Amino acid sequence: MKTTLSWLREFVELPAGITASELDTALTNLGMEVESIVDQAATVTGDLVVGRVLTIEELTGFKKPIRFTTVDVGRDAPQEIVCGARNFAEGDLVVVILPGGELPGGFRIGARKTYGRNSNGMICSAAELGLSGDHSGIIVLPPDSVVPGVDARPVVGLDEVLIEVEITPDRGYEMSVRGIARELATYFGVPFLDPADLDAPGGTAGVPHPVEIEDTAGCDRFAARVVRGIDPDASSPEWMQRRLVAAGIRTISLPVDITNYLMLELGQPMHVFDLNRLKGGLVVRRAHPGEKLTTLDGVARALDAEDMVICDETGPISLAAVMGGETSEWQQGTVDVLLEAAHWDPVMVGRTARRHKLFSEAAKRWERGVDPQLPLVALERAVGILTERAGGDVDERVLDINHVTPPRVVRLPVALPSSVIGLSYSPAEVAELLTKVGCSAELVGDELEVVPPSWRPDLLAPIDLVEEVARLGGYNEIPSVLPPAGSSKGLTAAQRQRRSIGRALAENGYVEVLSYPFVAPGTADALGLAADDPRRSAVRLTNPLSEEEPLLRTSLLAPLLGTLKRNLSRGRRDVALFETGTVFLPHLTAAAPPVLGVDRRPTVDEWTAANAMVPEQPWHLAVALTGDIDPAGWWGEGRAASWADAVEAARVAVAAAGLPASRISVRAAEYAPWHPGRCAEILVDGVVVGHAGELHPSVIAAFDLPKRTSAAELNLTLLPAAPVIDATRISTFPAALIDVALVLDRTVPAADVQAALAEGAGELLESVSLFDVYESEQLGSGKRSLAYKLTFRAPDRTLTSEETIAARDAAVAVTASRFGAVLRGA
Repeated sequence: MKTTLSWLREFVELPAGITASELDTALTNLGMEVESIVDQAATVTGDLVVGRVLTIEELTGFKKPIRFTTVDVGRDAPQEIVCGARNFAEGDLVVVILPGGELPGGFRIGARKTYGRNSNGMICSAAELGLSGDHSGIIVLPPDSVVPGVDARPVVGLDEVLIEVEITPDRGYEMSVRGIARELATYFGVPFLDPADLDAPGGTAGVPHPVEIEDTAGCDRFAARVVRGIDPDASSPEWMQRRLVAAGIRTISLPVDITNYLMLELGQPMHVFDLNRLKGGLVVRRAHPGEKLTTLDGVARALDAEDMVICDETGPISLAAVMGGETSEWQQGTVDVLLEAAHWDPVMVGRTARRHKLFSEAAKRWERGVDPQLPLVALERAVGILTERAGGDVDERVLDINHVTPPRVVRLPVALPSSVIGLSYSPAEVAELLTKVGCSAELVGDELEVVPPSWRPDLLAPIDLVEEVARLGGYNEIPSVLPPAGSSKGLTAAQRQRRSIGRALAENGYVEVLSYPFVAPGTADALGLAADDPRRSAVRLTNPLSEEEPLLRTSLLAPLLGTLKRNLSRGRRDVALFETGTVFLPHLTAAAPPVLGVDRRPTVDEWTAANAMVPEQPWHLAVALTGDIDPAGWWGEGRAASWADAVEAARVAVAAAGLPASRISVRAAEYAPWHPGRCAEILVDGVVVGHAGELHPSVIAAFDLPKRTSAAELNLTLLPAAPVIDATRISTFPAALIDVALVLDRTVPAADVQAALAEGAGELLESVSLFDVYESEQLGSGKRSLAYKLTFRAPDRTLTSEETIAARDAAVAVTASRFGAVLRGA
C-alpha cells in the first residue's frame, strides 16, 4: 500500500513536526511492515525553480522540432535553454532545473552545447520529475500564480512524503488511506475524520439499471448509480493525478481515475461501465462451463465454474472483483456511465485471481476483506467528483441489493487476554482498547460481548480480540521471557540415518535437490501407473499455489525427473540427482474431518478423528541419473550410466543407513515406472523397501528425457533401525584370493549365486564380488558364466592352501546343489 503524508493528514491530526523515524515506529508498532518513507523533495537535488519563458526561436534543419528559449529564472540574466516540447508559449510559467541539479533516476543536469546552441538547464515535464507518466509535454503553471525564481517543489507538489507499507493478509482495511489514518489516530490518541462518514442516499424502489444476483454467497451486496451526459474530454484534477502516481497507479481517464482514487482512499474497489454498450440488464452469477471472457488486458480467459462474473444479454462482460471486460469498458467518448460498487466473497476472489494470475489492486483488497457498508458511500463520492469535473445529469434512482449479514457477537472471557499475553488487563481496559478499533463491548458476567465493526471481518474468535488487545496495548509492553530450555538429546536415530544416506550419495557423485511436493493431475499417467495402482490416489489441495499442480505427490520421482529435465535443458548432459522427502498417501474415506477451534484444546476423540484423516507421510529417497557416470578423457572412454548404477545407488543408501550387506538383497521385478526387463526390487530382511532400474521408454518420452535414463526410489521409513555392531578385529594376517567361474542357467540371478557362495564359504570368507559375466555358444544353450572373486582371511593365523581350497569347494558345493552350477573348465 502506497500513500502520501498529506493524504493521511486530511483524516488524522498527526503531530506537526512528526519525523520519518517517528512515523516508521508508529506504523511498525501497529503491525505494518514499513517498506519505505521517502521525502519526495529530496528526489530532485539542486536548484529547481519557476521560470518565465521570455523568447522562443524555432530551430530548423533537424529531424524533430527544436526550440531555443530564453527563460527568466530570477537571476541576473535569463537562462538559455534548448527544449523539444511544443506545448508552451512566450510568457508561460514553467519548471526549470539548473545546471548542477539531478533528476530522479540519477539524471544529472549540466551546461552543454546542443543543436548548435548553449543550453544551461532543462525545462521539466511531470514525468521527468517523477510526478506522473505523462511525457507529452512540459509542465505549464497557471499564469501569474508565482514569481520566477522561487523553489518549484511546493508549486508542483514535489514536497510530499511518500509512504509504502506491507499489509498482512488479515488486515484488508489497512489497504486504504482511511484504514491507515484510523490506526494512526488510535496510536497517537488524536482525532480521526472518517472519509466514509457522510450521508449517502439509500436504495430506491426504482432502479437506474436492472440487476439480478443469482449467487448471494459470492456477491452479498451490489450497488450502482448512473450519470448521463458527462464531458468525455474532462481531465482528472492535478491533485488526484499526483496522488495516483504516488500510489503507483497510472492515470487513465476521469471516471476510471475516480474509481481508483476512491479505492485507495476508502478501500472500496469500483468499476465503471459504458452504459450505452450494455445489452439489457445485468446478471451476477457463477461462470458456466465453456464460457470465455476477454479482460481489459486483452487476454481471452477460459472461465472456471467458481469464478463470479457480471453478464448482460451477450454473456460475461466482467470478471467480478478482479478485472473488467473489453466489451463494456469505458472508452474515449463515453458520455453515459454506470458506476458499480459491490461486496464479494474474499475466498472466491483469491482463488479466481490465482487461477487467472490476475493480481489486480482490486483483487488484493477483496481477498483481504472489504467493508460491506462502503458501496453507497463510495458511489456518492464518485458521483460528486464526476459531476463536479465533467458535469452530467445524475439519475436519482439508486440500486442497492443488500444481503450482507451483520457481524456476530464474539464472547471474550475477561481473563483470556491476561492469561495469553502475560500482562494484567482489567475488563474496562480490554473494553477501552477494543472500542478504539471500532468494536462495541459490553460486560456480561465474566465475559465481554464484543461486536466487531463492519470493516474488521478478521475478528471472528476470542483469540482474534486478544491479538488486538496485545497490539493496541503495545507489543513493547509485553515482557520478553524465554521458555526454559531442556537439555538436548541431539539427533534422533532416524535423523542420523537420513543424514548418513545423504552424505553417502553426495560422496558417490550425486547432487541433492529440493522440489515442491505438488504435482499435476496427469502425473500418474506420465509415470505409466496402472489404473488400480494405489499411487494414483492423491491428496488434492483446497487452495493450491498453482492450479496446474493441485495434488500432493505420492512418489518423489515425478518432481525429481522434472528437475532432471530442467538441468538437461540448461546444457548439462551428465546428471546424477537425489532427493529425500515425504510422500503423501491418503486414507480413502468419505468422512469429513472435524472442525477444530482455537478456543480450547481438542478432545481425545476429536484429535483421533482429525489425525485419522491425515495422509500417511513416509520418508522416501529417489535418485535419477543420465549421461556418463564415468567421464571420457585422455585416459580412455567413459561409461554411460545404466540400470546397474541405479541399483548400486540403492545399495549405497541402504548400507549408509547402517545395515550390513548380508541383510540386503536384490531381485528382478516388474513395477512402474521402470522397464519390465531392467527393474530390480530392493529387499532388506526379505521386505521390499524400494525399486531401481531403467525407466520405461514411455515414461522417458513423457518427461522428454534421454534414452536409458535410470532411477531408484526407496521407502526409508521401512528401513529397520541400524543394529549396534561390535567392531570387527582387524586381522594382521594376509588374505587368500581365489577366483571361481560357475556355469549355470542364465535365468539364475547373480545376487542369489553370490549369497549361496557366502553361505557355503563359512566364517573364513571376508568378501565376495562379481567381476565378470560371460556368454557363449560353447557354454551351451541358455547358459552363462559368472566369475566371482573370493577373499579369505583368518583373524589368528595365515591360512594354508588346503584350508582355502576347502572353503572354496564348500561354497561351490552349495551353488551346485541349489542351482546346478558347475565350475567352468572342470
